[in-house]
Amino acid sequence: MKTYKGQFKPKNPHKYIGNLFNIIYRSGWELKYMMYLDNHPDVLQWNSEEIVIPYRSPVDGRMHRYFPDFLVKTKNVTMIIEIKPKKQTTPPKKPKKVSRQYLNEVMTWGVNEAKWKAADEYCKDRQWQFRVFTEDHLGIKT
Repeated sequence: MKTYKGQFKPKNPHKYIGNLFNIIYRSGWELKYMMYLDNHPDVLQWNSEEIVIPYRSPVDGRMHRYFPDFLVKTKNVTMIIEIKPKKQTTPPKKPKKVSRQYLNEVMTWGVNEAKWKAADEYCKDRQWQFRVFTEDHLGIKT
C-alpha cells in the first residue's frame, strides 16, 4: 500500500461536520473513502477524526484518547468507521520464534482491540453502529 497524506477539500462542504480546513487523510484508503462520503447522495453528514473516545490501553493500563477515522450519518443509520488493513483486524499468529515484529503486532492488536471495544460501547450508548472497514470494503486489491 502506497502511503498518502494530505488535506482533503470537500466538493460538498455542507455535508462535513467540523473544521473544513483540517480534514486530514493519512492513507490512500482514507482519501478514497473521503471522496466516497463527499460524493455519495445517501451520506447526509460526515467527519474525520472529530470524535474523541476514551479507552484504557492494555499496554500501559492508562487512559488514552481514540480518534476514530470517520463519523457517517445517513438517513437510516449513524456509524463510526475505522479504516484498517485486513491483516490488522485479527490477532497475529504466533510464529515458532518470537520476534520483535511479532511483539509489536501483539501490542498493536491489543491497543486496537481496546479502542474498538470502547468505540462499540460508545456507539451502542447512542444507538449507532461501529464498523472496521478493510481493503475488501473499499474495493482495493493489495
